[in-house]
Amino acid sequence: MIKEIIVVEGKDDTVAIKRAVEAETIETGGSAIGEAVLKRVKLAMERRGVIIFTDPDHAGERIRKIVARHVPGCKHAFLPQEEALYKGDIGVENASPEAIQRALANLRTEAVEGSGTLAEVTMEDLMRTGLLVHPQASERRLAMGNLLGLGYANGKQFLKRCQTFRITRQEFDQALATMEQSNEGDQP
Repeated sequence: MIKEIIVVEGKDDTVAIKRAVEAETIETGGSAIGEAVLKRVKLAMERRGVIIFTDPDHAGERIRKIVARHVPGCKHAFLPQEEALYKGDIGVENASPEAIQRALANLRTEAVEGSGTLAEVTMEDLMRTGLLVHPQASERRLAMGNLLGLGYANGKQFLKRCQTFRITRQEFDQALATMEQSNEGDQP
């Protein structure tokens, strides 16, 4: 049984989570998150902790941001888009139990304001490594996001996630090396 309560978007997500693990969920009911839901999430955070596990799409990211803004210190589970895709639909409900288990095994915790931890990854790092201003920057961010357990994000959001989730220089460099090695295997 997972100790924390998992915040998901809807009923189908709850069904998928319960197929994969023993856990309790709170459903946001979509992106129009009401005060009652946010109060339940705050109470869950105080009593048991919270894991935000939303769809790897724009709407899911919006919900993640809303919940995280109102309830600081949440843990986050990210699912790669390709593991949440079925017939053109992206969602947690489409993921296999194994994909959900992997996402929950690689949780990231937000850095809370005033924690004193300095950001190790900078905008310059993203530019130097081809994650920004590069012909394949989007694909490279997707690969790095999957390796770091951060999911896909645009450049600005990727940097924010690296900083929010305290990605260390060592983690970043290791993921970069892994990505570069796998890219070498793609070369003819």
